[in-house]
Amino acid sequence: MSAVDTRTAHVTQNVFTASASFDAIGTHHHLIVTRPETLGAAIAIARDHLTDLDAAVSRFRDDSEVSALARLRGSERVSTVVSPVFADSLAAALHAASLTDGLVDPTVGAAVIASGYDADLDEVRARGRRPHVLGSHRAAGVASVPGWRSIELDQGLRRVRVPAGTVLDLGASAKAHAADTIAMLLASRLEGGFLVNLGGDLAVSGDLPHDGWQVGVEGTRGEIRQVVASRGQALATSSTGRRTWTQHGQPRHHILDPRTGLTAPTVWEQVTCAGATALEANAASTAAVVLGAEAPAWLEARGIPARLDPAEGGPVVTTPGWPHEDTRGRSAA
Repeated sequence: MSAVDTRTAHVTQNVFTASASFDAIGTHHHLIVTRPETLGAAIAIARDHLTDLDAAVSRFRDDSEVSALARLRGSERVSTVVSPVFADSLAAALHAASLTDGLVDPTVGAAVIASGYDADLDEVRARGRRPHVLGSHRAAGVASVPGWRSIELDQGLRRVRVPAGTVLDLGASAKAHAADTIAMLLASRLEGGFLVNLGGDLAVSGDLPHDGWQVGVEGTRGEIRQVVASRGQALATSSTGRRTWTQHGQPRHHILDPRTGLTAPTVWEQVTCAGATALEANAASTAAVVLGAEAPAWLEARGIPARLDPAEGGPVVTTPGWPHEDTRGRSAA
């Protein structure tokens, strides 16, 4: 998902926006402010938070807290004290797991690694293009998923306890929660309104443009498929068509079904959901990918407005509350 207003542009009478893009935590981000003079400070706040987040929860850094936790040795369970950012991110992940009845589970890290996603995505893709030689790299397999209820978190003491050998993967929730956190920080420290788009997880705060934030639902090829207006709602897109690779000739993507430890079925190319927070919207969109054909009924039963784009073509599916395009190709979320 990307903001439509990618350059300084007129939004409402006497109100202008300014924007900037940057890369961090392995993906692309976009920030828009309604007061151009605040843009530099806003970017600095966002970068600082993402730097701390990367050090806490990155699976791809040997020096991260997530990696250190996975290396702890114990007969059954291990325990450690973590940073405030780690504790906050893990609490958010457990909230997402609770909201989705475990369809979004932070203990899938070992299963993600077993599916081949054990390094930077460019390296994983390059590996998949090479002729397979037995023993040349990690064999395909299925790793167990301990389950989110196996995690003990004392947020006050910042102490985490997990089964020994657990590899936490907070990717499905940490980025979305970071969007919410950064949006909150910006509104508390700076004047104006803010749109924070962290790689498809979008949160807004502060003053709203008169017509809301115009947001484009972006397809996997970069095309804008629909424009909606956010008037305070968060939005998130989960895709099976972006972070993809092959393992022993089999297609993979980064969303796993915690119930099986396997790559989730590719029923939907992408799912976009609206929610009170980016964390909740992301939890819903990720769960919808995992559920496959059952997703529309699951979303509707929970009152979640969503747009589901099928992987094999066919009509787009929406749930009640998701806007339909008008004759100008614009709609209101």
